[in-house]
Amino acid sequence: MTCEVMDFRPRTSELADQMPVTYIIKFQVVPERRGEFLGLLDGVLDAMRDEPPFHEAVLHKDPTCENRFMLYETWENHEDVLNVQLHRSYRQTWHEALPQLLEVERDITIWQPIRSDRNEVLAQPSLNRG
Repeated sequence: MTCEVMDFRPRTSELADQMPVTYIIKFQVVPERRGEFLGLLDGVLDAMRDEPPFHEAVLHKDPTCENRFMLYETWENHEDVLNVQLHRSYRQTWHEALPQLLEVERDITIWQPIRSDRNEVLAQPSLNRG
């Protein structure tokens, strides 16, 4: 069975503007610049947390390579990220420093969520489970 190819471009583009979008960003950091990388990224993550269209961000470290990171970042819509969020003043130092902090260019992919599952007890920060 094959799927019929249909042209949904206008409809899809309108829908994409209204749907949350997730970015998966992979970084290979210059070992000597790891601390600077994390410090600058912490500042960006702390600032973007207060942006109304921000949903969540999760920073991961590769367990086999302490200088390889993956950032999972979800926002309300792609157009706002491109036209507003990427131009926020708190990102300027971060963007200017990236060429010196990274061994290779960032790997950025864009995803649209279709399902989300969470353990609400575990998802809440700072709960005393003792």
